[in-house]
Amino acid sequence: MNYQQLGNDIIQNIGGIDNIKQLTHCATRLRFEFYDMNKVNTKKIESLNGVISVVEKGGQYQIVIGNEVQSVFRAIQSQMKDIPSTSHEESDEEKGSIVNRIISVISTTFTPVIPALIGGGMIKAVLSILVLFNLVNEASSTYEIINFISDAPFYFMPVLLAYGASQKFKTSPIMAMTMACALLHPTWSGLVSAGEPLTFFGAPVVLVNYASSVIPIILSVWIMSYVEKFAEKYSPSIIKFFLKPLLVMFISVPIALIIVGPLGNLLNDLVQSGANYLNAHVSWLIPMLMGAFQPFLTLTGTAWAMTPIATSQISTLGYEIVNGPGMLASNIAQGGATLAVALKAKDENLKSLASSSGFTAVMGITEPCLYGVLLKLKRPFVASMIGGAAGGIYAGITGLVRYAFVSPGLTAIPAFIGKNPMNVVHAIVTIIISFVVGFVASWILGFKEDDNTQEVNTTLSKDEVYAPCDGTVKPLSEVNDDVFSQEIMGKGIAIEPSTGNLYAPCDGTITVCFPTGHAIGLKSKNGAEILMHVGIDTVNLQGKYFTPQVKVNDDVKKGQLLLSFDLDKIKEEGYDTTTPIIITNSKDFSSLQFENDTTIQHGNKLISLD
Repeated sequence: MNYQQLGNDIIQNIGGIDNIKQLTHCATRLRFEFYDMNKVNTKKIESLNGVISVVEKGGQYQIVIGNEVQSVFRAIQSQMKDIPSTSHEESDEEKGSIVNRIISVISTTFTPVIPALIGGGMIKAVLSILVLFNLVNEASSTYEIINFISDAPFYFMPVLLAYGASQKFKTSPIMAMTMACALLHPTWSGLVSAGEPLTFFGAPVVLVNYASSVIPIILSVWIMSYVEKFAEKYSPSIIKFFLKPLLVMFISVPIALIIVGPLGNLLNDLVQSGANYLNAHVSWLIPMLMGAFQPFLTLTGTAWAMTPIATSQISTLGYEIVNGPGMLASNIAQGGATLAVALKAKDENLKSLASSSGFTAVMGITEPCLYGVLLKLKRPFVASMIGGAAGGIYAGITGLVRYAFVSPGLTAIPAFIGKNPMNVVHAIVTIIISFVVGFVASWILGFKEDDNTQEVNTTLSKDEVYAPCDGTVKPLSEVNDDVFSQEIMGKGIAIEPSTGNLYAPCDGTITVCFPTGHAIGLKSKNGAEILMHVGIDTVNLQGKYFTPQVKVNDDVKKGQLLLSFDLDKIKEEGYDTTTPIIITNSKDFSSLQFENDTTIQHGNKLISLD
């Protein structure tokens, strides 16, 4: 695999380097935020060799690569360093729903921190093994040194999170990390330990130990981003170099200590108390729910919502109950369900994909099997939920905990070794139950290989596409837009419309209806995916002169009116009204035949697909 070429292809289809607002990666996914989503060609990206799937969840555009994601990340990042930073105002569309914005904040904040947490967690797991086999004595200095190395990422969690939060809130990373250092300063820690009442210019200061905390620093950096903007705007340029950092620190740190920090710590405590209450009264509930629904959390991006709880518990309790046990059951069950597909499948491509991704899943990385196999075949997806729930119930009843922050799987068994010698035994039994139930359920429920059209390379049924508007027919190569003329989005043809109406070119279902009204996508009964794009660059009109008559998921009949537009007004604005009709999945057909008419009326045959 040429990862540099894959990186270049991704850049080309996301609108170029200058469309990247932010880029991070996790174990298997590139995580983008863009300035203009209209420039992103998702269909083309999904078809790239090396891309498993594309997900738009949690406030991010995620391209699932698999285990080699770092190679592709470096290929893209190497081209970003020479691009100057550009200021862009955040639109309402970019902000999204409150849930997406919260998940996006957590995801962006924690992603850079994950390697440090995994490193510290694995060192702690190794230390547990050394103690278990009497290779290191708990009273020795060797134990103390290894122990504080493993604790360092968790103790200084606010400093690490300050960096990620500064990236999200677009503020100075150094100033954010300096504020976190102030919250962890030995003098402050001593004042907290002393327990004597404190005031700041007469305002009472709540004594809180911020070591290992999560929510307080994220909220504090968010507030600091506004303080920095204020200081930037009102500091005279002649003394800004000195005045701006003075204002940022002198305003932000006291606000963090007096208001934001205590509030964040209260939220921290409430979340932990809720988790502890459920664990004390219905210990099986959380692991069962996590085991069953972890795939959905991964799909929606909300799995990140659990990360602050898990890391906080590990930091304060030395173990966590919210995330790890249920994830262990879910990951292994997904692997079991996928390996059942590998054994049962007849198609060699599907068998190969399921074998490799199923093995990766039981090791702890599930995205390749989740997006590449389970979602496409559906029934094995349900089987993985059944296996995850079964393993989760056992994990909850036996009180399984995770001592280190690692992705649960066979390679993470050391993370379940701790003071309770039976904990690792319960982890192994959880693995066995989850795998067996997931595998058996997948085998019994079965699957239809025809559903996996991308892997088995089946061709779609013969189809006919009729002209969606009246006008003059021209080849796609003459369209004044490289995306269309070079067939980047697929093969097709274009019409220069003579009237302002767009009709359904066949029976089907509306799959895309842009808010700006300039483009509509439709999937025919036989599977052809048709994009009709009225005009070139007409997205810039922001919906002016366009009146859609349908919405996404509407079923339509051939000849039904889909869109009205004011042809004359669009031309007066200086826009080319040429309308490409693209078969975006044209690669799924063996051939496309175009009619030879130079002028055409809506309803006349335009394209035949075999």
